[in-house]
Amino acid sequence: MTRICIVQQPPHVLDLDAGTEAAVRHIAEAAALGADLAVFPETWLGGYPAWVFALAGWNDAEARHWFQRLATASATADGDHMRALRQAAATHGINVVMGFNERRGPASATLYNSGATISADGELLGVHRKMLPTHTERLVWTPGDAHGLRAYDTSAGRVGSLVCWEHWHPIARHAMHHSNEQIHVALWPDMPSAHQLASRSYAFEGRCFVACAATWLPVDDVPQEIRDAYARGVGPDFDGESMFPGGSGVVGPDGEWRTGPVLGGPAMVVADVDLAETVAYKHDLDVTGHYDRPDLLQWSVQGTRTR
Repeated sequence: MTRICIVQQPPHVLDLDAGTEAAVRHIAEAAALGADLAVFPETWLGGYPAWVFALAGWNDAEARHWFQRLATASATADGDHMRALRQAAATHGINVVMGFNERRGPASATLYNSGATISADGELLGVHRKMLPTHTERLVWTPGDAHGLRAYDTSAGRVGSLVCWEHWHPIARHAMHHSNEQIHVALWPDMPSAHQLASRSYAFEGRCFVACAATWLPVDDVPQEIRDAYARGVGPDFDGESMFPGGSGVVGPDGEWRTGPVLGGPAMVVADVDLAETVAYKHDLDVTGHYDRPDLLQWSVQGTRTR
C-alpha cells in the first residue's frame, strides 16, 4: 500500500520565508503520519494571487505593487527555498509535490505557476509549468511549456501532475496517461463542483489515483492591506470566513472518492491506495493501450524547456 497525505493547511501569502518554514514542518508531519507522498495545492508556496481577477485595469498602481510583492515571494527552482524543501524530503524519506510560484531567476520578472516533484532522497525530479494561465492569471504568470508533462518514478509509484484548468486540455491529459501515471496530483486553488468533476473524470479516464489538493485559506491569513482585493477576486464564492474552503481528497481509478473531499478547515488528508488497482481497472479501459487507436488518432507534444 502507498499512503498519500494532502497538506490542506493555510499558505503564507506573499511570504516566501515563512511559507518555506511551514512547508518543512508539514513535510515532517506528513512523514510522521506514515505518508509516502506529501502533496501541496496550487501555488501554495507564495500563495495564489486571487487579486488578479479584481485588479485587471490598465496602469493600475496597486496591481503593479502586488505583482512586485508576488515576484519577491516566488522561489527559483534551484534556489535556497527549494533546497530547503529537498532537504526536508530527504531527511524524512518522503516524496513531495509542491505547487509554487516560480521565478525564472533572482532578479527576473518572469513568473510561472509551477509544480515541483521531489523524490524521497531529495532529488528535484522535475518542474511542470502551467502551460497557459487562465483568464487574468496571464497578468502575473507567463505561459509555461510541456517539458514537465510526464510522470516520474518515485518510491511512492509513478507520479505526475497538472495545474488547475489544464485538466480540460485533452491532449495534455492523454500525454499524462501515456506516461503510465499511477498517482496523479491535481493542483487546484479550490474545489468547486467543476473541479471535483474534472478530477473524478481524470481518474476514471486514466485509471489512476488522483490526489486533489485544494487550499484552505481563512480570511485572517490574508494580509490586511490586500484582503479586500483578494475577496473581490475570489468573487461570489467568498463566504466571509475563508477565501478558499479546502476540498482536498483522493479519487480512485474507478472515479469514486476514496477519501474527502474535506471542506471547511485545515487538515492533513490521508489515504492508503493499492497501486495494483491502476492495472486492474485497465482491464476494460486503457486509453493508451487496448482502448487506443493510434492508426486513426495521432497526437504529439513539444517537450523542450522554454528558454
